[in-house]
Amino acid sequence: MGNGDFMYPSSSDRQCATHRVAIPPPQPFFMSFKNSLKETFFPDDPLRQFKNKTPSRRFILGLQYFLPILEWAPRYSFQFLKSDLVAGITIASLAIPQGISYAKLANLPPILGLYSSFIPPLVYAMMGSSRDLAVGTVAVASLLTASMLGQEVNASQNPTLFLHLAFTATFFAGILQASLGLLRLGFIVDFLSHATIVGFMAGAATVVILQQLKGILGLDHFTHSTDIISVLHSVFSQIHQWRWESGVLGVGFLFFLLVTRYFSKRRPKFFWISAMAPLTSVILGSLLVYLTHAEKHGVQVIGNLKKGLNPLSFGDLVFTKPYITTSLKTGIITGIIALAEGIAVGRSFAMFKHYHIDGNKEMVAIGTMNIVGSCFSCYLTTGPFSRSAVNFNAGCKTAMSNVIMAIAVMLTLLFLTPLFYYTPLVVLSAIIISAMLGLIDYEAAIHLWNVDKFDFLVCIGAYAGVVFASVEVGLVIAVAISVVRLLLFVARPRTSVLGNLPDSTIYRNVEQYPNANHAHGVLILEIDAPIYFANSSYLRERISRWIDEEEDKLKATGKTSLQYVILDMTAVGNIDTSGISMLEEFKKTTERRELKLVLANPGAEVMKKLNKSKFLENIGQEWIYLTVGEAVEACNFKLHTCKPEESQPWNNV
Repeated sequence: MGNGDFMYPSSSDRQCATHRVAIPPPQPFFMSFKNSLKETFFPDDPLRQFKNKTPSRRFILGLQYFLPILEWAPRYSFQFLKSDLVAGITIASLAIPQGISYAKLANLPPILGLYSSFIPPLVYAMMGSSRDLAVGTVAVASLLTASMLGQEVNASQNPTLFLHLAFTATFFAGILQASLGLLRLGFIVDFLSHATIVGFMAGAATVVILQQLKGILGLDHFTHSTDIISVLHSVFSQIHQWRWESGVLGVGFLFFLLVTRYFSKRRPKFFWISAMAPLTSVILGSLLVYLTHAEKHGVQVIGNLKKGLNPLSFGDLVFTKPYITTSLKTGIITGIIALAEGIAVGRSFAMFKHYHIDGNKEMVAIGTMNIVGSCFSCYLTTGPFSRSAVNFNAGCKTAMSNVIMAIAVMLTLLFLTPLFYYTPLVVLSAIIISAMLGLIDYEAAIHLWNVDKFDFLVCIGAYAGVVFASVEVGLVIAVAISVVRLLLFVARPRTSVLGNLPDSTIYRNVEQYPNANHAHGVLILEIDAPIYFANSSYLRERISRWIDEEEDKLKATGKTSLQYVILDMTAVGNIDTSGISMLEEFKKTTERRELKLVLANPGAEVMKKLNKSKFLENIGQEWIYLTVGEAVEACNFKLHTCKPEESQPWNNV
C-alpha cells in the first residue's frame, strides 16, 4: 500500500492549488468576551425575536416570554379544554389525598397540602413552559423539611414557629430557584441526559408504586423512607394488619385502569376511554364506599377536611437569628432537590410528547410560585412524578390542567369537601400505580444497552440510587457518573491514525476503513477534542506512543523510515496555554528524533492562539496546511526530491 504511483505537480501548479491557513483578524477583548458570554448563557439567543420589531410588538413578545400563557392562550381550543378538564379534575382528586399525606410527612397541618395545590399551580400555569407538569407537594421535600427544621424546633411543642419556619424555608427556596433561572444557569439541566432521565423516571416510578402499597393494603402506619428495603420491611412486618377488603378493591380498580389503557393504545381513536378511567374510578369508588359503608370494613377514605381558602402568611416569615440560618439551609437543600425533580419530570414528559422546555423559564416559574406560595400559607411545591404522570396519562394538552386543578381544589375548600369524604384512598393508589407503570421504559434501557454500555450504566445508576437510597441520591449518582464520563471525554480524547481511501484525496481512520492506504514515511494522527491542561500530558504521551509503534512497524517490515508526523487539527476547537506548551515540547521531541511536525487544518481559535504565542514562528507557517491531503502531498514531494533535514517547504508564498 502507499502512494508510489503518485504524480507530483509542478511548482506553479502547487502554488495555485494550495491555500495558506489564515489567521483570523484580531478582535477587541471586549467583543471576544461578549461573544463568549453570549455563547455560554444565551445559546438560544432569546433576544433574536425582538430584532426589527416595533416597540409595541417587543413589549408583547417580552410579556409572552415571561408569561407563556399569553402565547398559547389565544390559540386555545375547545378540544384542548375538554382534555385539560378531564386531566385537571383527575389530578385534583389526587391532590387532596396527596396533599394531606405529604403535609403530615412534613409535620405540618394537613390543610397546608391543599393550600399548596391551589395558589402555586395558578402561578405555574402562567409562567411555566411544560404542558404536562402538575404542580404540588412532594414526599422527599416534605421529609427533608420535617427532619431539617425539626433539628431546630420541635413541631409538637411549638407548632406555630415550626409552621412559620416552613414558610420561610419555602421563601428562600423560591428565591434560589428564581435566581438560578434569571442568571441563565438553566444549562445545569443538560447534565440530566436521556439515560439519566430514563433511569430516574423508572426508579421514581418504582418507588411511587411501592409507596402505594400502603393504600392498597389499607395500612395505617407506614415508613417515611422511600428506599425499597424500608418499604418492603414496613409492608411485610405488618402482614397481620393487611385488609383484604382494601386489597380486593385496589386490585379491581387497577385492573380496570390497565385494561382501559391497553384498549386505548390498541385503538388510539378511543383514547378518551383511558383519559376518563381515573375520574370514573374515583366516582365509582366513592359510590361503592358510600353504598356499602366500606369505610367501616377496613377501606380508608379521605374523610373530613377543613373549609376555607389560603390565609396570608407573609407576616409570618421569620428573618431573625438563630432561625433564619436553619430556614436558609433547609430552603437551599430542598429547593435544589425540588428544582432538579421538577425539571427532570418536565423534560421527561416533554421528551415523550416531542416538545422543548426552557430550563431557565422553568427555574423562574418554579421559584416564583414558591415565593408567592410562601406568602399564602403554602410550603415547598414542584412537579411531583405521580401527579404529573396522572396528568400526562389523563391526556392533558396545556398547563390549563393546573388551573382547572386549582379551581377544583378551591371549590373543594369552599363547598365540596363532603363530596370527597367517601373517596377511597385505595382507588387513588390504583390510579397512581397505573400511571407509574407506564413510566418504566424497559425498552429504552435495552436500547441503551445495545447502543452504549456507559449510558446504560448511567441509567442503572440512577435507577438503583432512587430505588435503594432516595430520589436525591439517585440524581446525584446519575449526574456524578455523567460528569465523570464528560471528564473522561475531555481528559482522554480519542486519537487515531488516518489513511488515504483508494482513488481519492480523503483521509479517514484506518480502523474504520481497513483498506485505507498509509503514506510512506508519513504518520497522520487525528485529535478528536480541544487540547486543554486536562489532556495535554495524555496527548503528548499517546502521540509519542503512536510514533513508537509506527517506527517499530516500519523497522519490522523494512520500509521507508518515518520522516513526518502530521497532526490533523480539524476537531480541535480550542487550545489553552498548556496545550500550546505541549505542542512546543512535542516539536522539540520530534526534532530530536529527526522528524518533522506538520499541522493540518487548525481552526480559527487555535490559529489565533498559536500566533499570539509565537508558535507559528517557531514551527513556521509553511508547515501548516489547510487539508491533510495537501500536507501529505507536500511531505511526499519532499521525500522524493531531497532529504528531510535539507528540504524546504514549497508553499511559502
